[in-house]
Amino acid sequence: MSIETPLSFSRLDIRVYYEDTDAGGVMYYANYLKFFERGRTEWLRRLGVDQSTMAEQEKRIFVVKNVEIQYRKPARLDDLIAIHSTITRVGPASVNFRQSALRDTELLCESGIQVCCVDAQSFRPAAFSNQLRTLLEKAKK
Repeated sequence: MSIETPLSFSRLDIRVYYEDTDAGGVMYYANYLKFFERGRTEWLRRLGVDQSTMAEQEKRIFVVKNVEIQYRKPARLDDLIAIHSTITRVGPASVNFRQSALRDTELLCESGIQVCCVDAQSFRPAAFSNQLRTLLEKAKK
């Protein structure tokens, strides 16, 4: 896996393995969501956000609230796909991402995903800390 460095854009390269595919060698559609999750998680990690520490110390976790996804072309066994991620909106307790999966320059899948910050016990919306909100705003394109 490799990651590019600009804060407003993140790229994570992922290889499609046998376990990611169906009997025809085509990547199972739900795996795009797993790969998008990895893209967001690695980007947050690069920004200095440790989700385990956040959950333990601040009692805040991230949950996906909404997903809009469009499948364009199939990824196949052994493809190297790039997961591109950008932040499109930062709210008091949510962040919207635009994510896409590409094979070279060919668009395979794209998605808009809303992630909310919630209290780890009650699962009720919980505002971002000022520090996290500032960090996300800086990363917004």
